[in-house]
Amino acid sequence: MCGRFTNTTSIDTLAGEFDIAEIRFDSKPSYNVAPMQQIAVLVEEQTRLLAPMRWGLVPSWAKDASMGSKMINARAETLTEKPSFRTLIKRHRCAVLADGFYEWRKIGSEKIPYYFRLHKHKPFAFAGLFDHWQSPEQAEPLTTCTIITTTANELVQPVHERMPVILSKAALNDWLQSDAPKEALLDLLKPYPAAAMEAYAVSKRVNSPNYNAADLIKPAG
Repeated sequence: MCGRFTNTTSIDTLAGEFDIAEIRFDSKPSYNVAPMQQIAVLVEEQTRLLAPMRWGLVPSWAKDASMGSKMINARAETLTEKPSFRTLIKRHRCAVLADGFYEWRKIGSEKIPYYFRLHKHKPFAFAGLFDHWQSPEQAEPLTTCTIITTTANELVQPVHERMPVILSKAALNDWLQSDAPKEALLDLLKPYPAAAMEAYAVSKRVNSPNYNAADLIKPAG
């Protein structure tokens, strides 16, 4: 799964790295992005834009917004089976900007947090889906998203059996722009090559979503 991640890259760098034409969200660097927060997401409309979305999908048909906290992830293998996701893959694909993510390794009764990132700490994008939900109390719809997960690669597997789908540059373009058949889109949702990543244990301070500082991504002493 993916329950926490980082996005510490500046907006200017992200704009150049991902060819963003329009910025609608002044995203601040975060070392501990948690569910139910507003996050930076790429979508393709007339051009590629960066927009804010709340992490935790609330389907358009939901009775209320409370189910968002239970839908922070979507399994790639069952996207076409779940009512919450099977229509979104055709028309509501997005990509969540990040530069690392955390997973916890269980050793006995203890859970040790690990930080995963690309070499040189390059920013990347998770594959995601989004939807709009209309509250009866508010005029503006609530836009929310979920991060797609897949089986873990060789680096992540000793820590956790699942990992978020990291899109290569080519896969990102296809995911956001392509009118390809659903099967071709699903083929993009694969484990990222382990050789392109690195990992190390970090402080348990990451367990608190209220703690957000650069020391979270330093190797544990």
